[in-house]
Amino acid sequence: MDKKIIISNAKKVIITETDGIKKLSKILNENFLKILIKLSKVRGKVVFTGIGKSAHIAQKISSTMSSTGTPSQFYHATEMSHGDLGGVSKYDLVIILSNSGNSLEIKGVLEFCKKNKISTIGVSSNKNSYLINSSEMSLVIPDTEEACSLGLAPTTSTSMMLVLGDVICVSLMKIKNFTVKDYRNIHPGGSLGESLLQVKKIMHTGNKIPQINENDSMKNAVLEITRKSFGHVIVTNKSNKIVGIITDGDLRRAINKSLLDNHVNLVMKKNPFVIKEDLLCTEALGLMNEKKISCLFVERKMKPIGIVHIHDCLKLLKD
Repeated sequence: MDKKIIISNAKKVIITETDGIKKLSKILNENFLKILIKLSKVRGKVVFTGIGKSAHIAQKISSTMSSTGTPSQFYHATEMSHGDLGGVSKYDLVIILSNSGNSLEIKGVLEFCKKNKISTIGVSSNKNSYLINSSEMSLVIPDTEEACSLGLAPTTSTSMMLVLGDVICVSLMKIKNFTVKDYRNIHPGGSLGESLLQVKKIMHTGNKIPQINENDSMKNAVLEITRKSFGHVIVTNKSNKIVGIITDGDLRRAINKSLLDNHVNLVMKKNPFVIKEDLLCTEALGLMNEKKISCLFVERKMKPIGIVHIHDCLKLLKD
């Protein structure tokens, strides 16, 4: 086949599926809002099931939902009829995905849910299907052309289901006020978990913090900077509140002003930039790059509790 024709056909797949996805906005109406409210109030978990390609989509949506604040579980429709229905409780809500909406396997699931008064939501491209007519609530995927050259394999329809799942999950995040802190709590592992670490997990604390009193001599300040090797020293008052900072750059600029005879408060920079302990490491790194500095002091009620170096953040991301 001609190379240009192959590329043209490939582009047509993208255009066809994109056009289908755009049609989803038609079903984002009052019915959709009622479904979101229903999902946000589920006392148990949201159970996803499906058959064929729809099962793969259902599994992915379930995974996304669990990771964004709504407990969810996937069961294959075939396995549900062979015992997995035992994992569904009266507090759950079952979402069934099926392109045709008439697959034999989903009928047993629907009958079980009706018998046990378990809420159901049907998602199908067939508005006249058994699934849509038998579910408590439903979402009908707008009719559209499949990207498959034969018009048979679920392609556009499955992409639309996948995007609809993301729409539901992200909408629930907003409704539940799901925050970065919530996300971090359920994503402790891997590079993603590390990127969501707070500075309090990596900051240097206690005697490792370069710190000096505002009434101390610059001689002591130089010694403290040298001992702690951060190139910075935080200056505090008698109440241990942060009042200033001195960097090795400040030392170089003051070298001709009888440096060692001065008091710290004559050389320090007042009102230094400090951060909270719950700031993300990636955010701290961004701030250091933005301000062209190598360290950030961490405060709690304006008292120094730690210091984080740019190398600490870079090492974390590298590892």
